[in-house]
Amino acid sequence: MRSIATWFETGPLASVDRTIATVMRRWGHPIVRVGLGVVFVWFGALKIIGISPAAELVAMTVPIVPSELFVPVLGVWETLIGLCLLYRPLVRIGLLLLVFQLPGTFLPMLVVPEVVFTQFPYGLTVEGQYIIKNLVLVGAALVVGGQVRERTATEG
Repeated sequence: MRSIATWFETGPLASVDRTIATVMRRWGHPIVRVGLGVVFVWFGALKIIGISPAAELVAMTVPIVPSELFVPVLGVWETLIGLCLLYRPLVRIGLLLLVFQLPGTFLPMLVVPEVVFTQFPYGLTVEGQYIIKNLVLVGAALVVGGQVRERTATEG
């Protein structure tokens, strides 16, 4: 009896599998880069215009800086990250800005754990889930950053 993997590798589904993998290889990286850029522009813009649902969490996390100042500045920073990721020649700058921003997104887990956890260490509040989703952003940033040199070599 053939394994399922064999059906996709050499069996009747091999051609379809190769086509799907080729399309995913071709479009995966640009979609991850653009998606990451859109998320940062959108979330940053919400902070700038004062309607971010994360503003209160940000304010609680960094109480030494007035939230009226810190939240919009963070929003500008995030928007810049997103714009850099959307405009390919600036991707490296966006990734550099991201390196300084992303660790801070996990800070509430240490500073205000009562807001993040319903039961430490696995029961998450909505705010905790909002923070944990940043692991996906970290992974997407690694994918984008891992392709920067290859993209430059093939474009230049």
